[in-house]
Amino acid sequence: MAPASKVHTFDDVSRHDQLNDCWLIIAGKVYDVTSFMEEHPGGDQILLSAAAKDATEDFEDIGHSDAAREQMETFCVGTIDRSTIPKNRSRVPPKHMNYNKVKATDFVAQILLLLVPLMILGLASFPR
Repeated sequence: MAPASKVHTFDDVSRHDQLNDCWLIIAGKVYDVTSFMEEHPGGDQILLSAAAKDATEDFEDIGHSDAAREQMETFCVGTIDRSTIPKNRSRVPPKHMNYNKVKATDFVAQILLLLVPLMILGLASFPR
């Protein structure tokens, strides 16, 4: 691992954007997360989507734990020369799973929650 005092340019870091060679820029530091790709709870595609850009906002949006932040420091390989980061790059949000996506079984359960009370009300309203 390179000393944390090494200063990298954006062009240098952006070349490390592959599954077998992935570096991230977060909060002014550069992290070589290549060895963490398979272990990352969000999957390797999340990390790849954060490569070749300043991923600080993406990292903060996710809400990482203190333990994750401590572990992250083990991957630090230096700092970024902020003057080399392009100013006009548009933000690309990370690609990740939509955890709010309704599953088919949830849909059926929601329908049943609506229909069962209506059926009970309907049966109760018929005269005997």
